Amino acid sequence: MAIAHSQKQRNMSLILDLKEEGDEDLSRPLPPTNFCAVENNYIYRSGLPHPSNFPFLRSLNLRSIIYLCPEPYPEENTDFLRINNIKLYQFGIEGTKDPSTMSSNSEIITEALRVIIDERNHPVLIHCKQGKHRTGCLVGCLRKLQKWCLAAVVEEYMHFAGAKWRETDLKFMENF
Repeated sequence: MAIAHSQKQRNMSLILDLKEEGDEDLSRPLPPTNFCAVENNYIYRSGLPHPSNFPFLRSLNLRSIIYLCPEPYPEENTDFLRINNIKLYQFGIEGTKDPSTMSSNSEIITEALRVIIDERNHPVLIHCKQGKHRTGCLVGCLRKLQKWCLAAVVEEYMHFAGAKWRETDLKFMENF
């Protein structure tokens, strides 16, 4: 009986140890949606960061954030940038669903690329709301400047856009 009880205590202890290890996983910094390194250690992409992502962003030692939406940047994010001395570049790209907006978006993308290419802004995070379409177009245009073949640019875009990829985005990147 003492052996069975002792074994039960060891098993319970093992379960508690595993639970504590699992709890540690929850305390690790959480990246924003669709987060990925575009260029290791100096260009990143994601969806809109939320306060739960701030510890993760802090670990990147960002100097700049490129925000691609026309809506005002959330106040709590602005506070995070101010506290951490991160510069915000906002390029208000209208949605990429309407082909008529694509020509004006080309000028905006060119301006955003100037910020990305300037090493004084590195490390930099590029993001829109979900990190799919606007971010995908900007990263796709960067890839074209890097002389990636169009098939690889499209593959990377589709990886992040998933089932919601847009023909207008593909045409935009192809023609950029």
